[in-house]
Amino acid sequence: MDRSRFEDLVRDAIDGLPAEFASHLENVAVIVEDEPGPELLRSLGLDPRRDTLFGLYQGVPLDERGDNSSTGPPDTIRLYYRPLRRACRTPERLRLEIRKTLIHEVAHYFGMRDDEIERLGY
Repeated sequence: MDRSRFEDLVRDAIDGLPAEFASHLENVAVIVEDEPGPELLRSLGLDPRRDTLFGLYQGVPLDERGDNSSTGPPDTIRLYYRPLRRACRTPERLRLEIRKTLIHEVAHYFGMRDDEIERLGY
């Protein structure tokens, strides 16, 4: 699948977020990148020779923000094209994995930890 079609699937996943979550996403940019860099993987305690990421939330989760927090640069949700494409053999599987990864990263934006998110199936 080419990058353009992948980005279409990402837009579909964003459009398909439940309204109760999407309505609270403020100042968040969803970015498609090719691969997470080795430095990033190492900074997260991952081994670039055997580990990768499908997505990454970077920012200050809502539950850690003060009441008077001003808007600054947007938080980011990065989805990684090549690792997702390599892991998914069919377009349908890729569509599902993009959605799952996006929801996982949105959950981080709301302050959920990995173990909580995984218990919910994401």
